[in-house]
Amino acid sequence: MTESQKRCPGPVSRRSLLQAGALGMAGFGLSDLFRMRAQAAPSQANSDTSVIFVWLPGGPPHMEMYDLKPQAPSDYRGEFRPIPSVVPGMDLSEHFPLHAKMADKFNIIRSVSHQFAGHGDGMKHFLTGRAPGDPGHFITIHPMVGSMVAKVREGRNLGIPNYVQEADAGRENVDTYGFGAAYLGANHRPFSVVGDPNAAKFQVQNLSLAREMEGRLDDRVALLSGLDRIRRDVDARGSMSALDEFNRRALTLLTSDRARNAFDLSQEPDQLRDRYGRHPWGQRALMARRLVEAGVSFVTVVMENPIPPGQVSPKEVSYNWDSHAVNCHLYNDSLLRFPIYERAIMSLIQDIYDRGLDKKVMLVVSGEFGRTPRITPAIGTATGYMQPGRDHWPQSMSMLVSGGGMRTGQVIGSTNSKGEHPKDRPLTPNDLWATVFRHLGIDYQHTSFPDFSGRPIPILPYGEPISELL
Repeated sequence: MTESQKRCPGPVSRRSLLQAGALGMAGFGLSDLFRMRAQAAPSQANSDTSVIFVWLPGGPPHMEMYDLKPQAPSDYRGEFRPIPSVVPGMDLSEHFPLHAKMADKFNIIRSVSHQFAGHGDGMKHFLTGRAPGDPGHFITIHPMVGSMVAKVREGRNLGIPNYVQEADAGRENVDTYGFGAAYLGANHRPFSVVGDPNAAKFQVQNLSLAREMEGRLDDRVALLSGLDRIRRDVDARGSMSALDEFNRRALTLLTSDRARNAFDLSQEPDQLRDRYGRHPWGQRALMARRLVEAGVSFVTVVMENPIPPGQVSPKEVSYNWDSHAVNCHLYNDSLLRFPIYERAIMSLIQDIYDRGLDKKVMLVVSGEFGRTPRITPAIGTATGYMQPGRDHWPQSMSMLVSGGGMRTGQVIGSTNSKGEHPKDRPLTPNDLWATVFRHLGIDYQHTSFPDFSGRPIPILPYGEPISELL
């Protein structure tokens, strides 16, 4: 087997001692978290705005989704055809009929590009806005955007985590995708919601009480008896007044009705849950809407594996969006994951608008790069036969944005006739993040963080808000 035929593993989890949002690790408790945050810089940007960032790791195929080229040569255009949408000029994949009906509620950006073709480098660059540093892994030397938001808004105390990520079990480590907080510190990593929210026994593990925390709260009333008993005991004995400020804030988070309710999907009507899809992606999207509605500033929703836990994946389907021919059959993989993806994203957009959240909440949907415009067939590692695929391609990529009070129903930018590179309105990931920071009320031009040596590092080294979205 040649090097080009070896299976691309895509975004691979690198085991480390620090787990994303694992507040109970090695004796690290919530009270310590709040102490660490209190020692940091003063907060700013306390406006009531939020971001849902849907992460498609591996690199979604832009020429099968949002930038089809029906006039290109056959080895570029592929098998899927575009269909018109309710927005003149916004043609989309024939397998996105819901998109076509709702195109006036979102924008498609077709002209974002960068120069980092590896998963690790591409993710780190896209998510931090900077050169990725050492190649070959997913450990960031600069903080991911969600951690930057958490740092700036660390003064918000709403009884709910300020930064949340939702991911598959075993994929919650911040170094799986380049979600690290770097010099901002572990206390600005995301609060992790792990697993399938649709599972009968699903629970938010980070809201459970670990034994390691028993000695960290001044009031030790029956911690092992569970959340409800703690609430009763604390209220009955008036012990809250005896806790110091940090322990009180920690206990407030653990016993907060606001936090418990925000994560509780059982409060949603079955009809709405069904509309999102009884699939991890759909239920994560619904939970994200609940979280931002409750006040969470930044929610990362990972939509990676289209096969629900416990089900067997077809050999032609990839775990993530990394659609090399050695990994999957590009079209069969897309035919499986596109309907699940479309149902979740379009339901989320409709829900945001139905609930009047379209000015408060900005939705961004993207992976780390696009796919090669030219199809590259190869023998599939799992199937053993020749099948179509596309390789990594950061020179052009497409993304979806919605909400945020922005103008919608637009196609922003374009690529050349073969989808190889931007033709007009070339943009970078940093332009996207400048737009996100503007929505959140964060002064991206004058905000900086001290690195490990104390040197101030600007929140973004460059980038301007995308004017069409303002």
